[in-house]
Amino acid sequence: MTGSAPPGPVSPAVMRDVLGHFVSGIVVITANGPEGPLGFTCQSFASLSLDPPLVSFAPARTSTTWPRIREIGAFCVNVLAADHQEVSAGFARSGVDKFEGVDWRPAPSSGAPVLNGVSAWVDCTLWAEYDGGDHTIAVGRVADLGADASRLPLLFYRGRYGVTADPEVQL
Repeated sequence: MTGSAPPGPVSPAVMRDVLGHFVSGIVVITANGPEGPLGFTCQSFASLSLDPPLVSFAPARTSTTWPRIREIGAFCVNVLAADHQEVSAGFARSGVDKFEGVDWRPAPSSGAPVLNGVSAWVDCTLWAEYDGGDHTIAVGRVADLGADASRLPLLFYRGRYGVTADPEVQL
């Protein structure tokens, strides 16, 4: 479009609305610190590289938990299952014991909490961090991982939780 004005600034509300049309999973990032287990809910998680094995996620710069996990240098990404809406909401809160009533076992490499009943878990060490605007882009090197194919993942779409399509349907 020759002669048209450059686009104006994108408002956070419009960006959230439009990008809410992309379905994402919900994970809880956990670590085992000197004062006990800690964790937070995160929506921006992705596989990054197979060689070396890397994953990424993006905690908000306002997170008070991420700096403590960063200092530990190891963490577990817990891919929440469809029935984990309360777990997601609980780990998104501040100022509460997020692990109250939550069963877990230590991850093989880091000792970070693997939450019971998750769809998958990924045990990592911190590989790198990058500036991501109002978020930090964290990259973890995968040390160990596992999945339970019988547990459907918890999905997030347009500001609401949902569940995946029928796993028996092949595309």
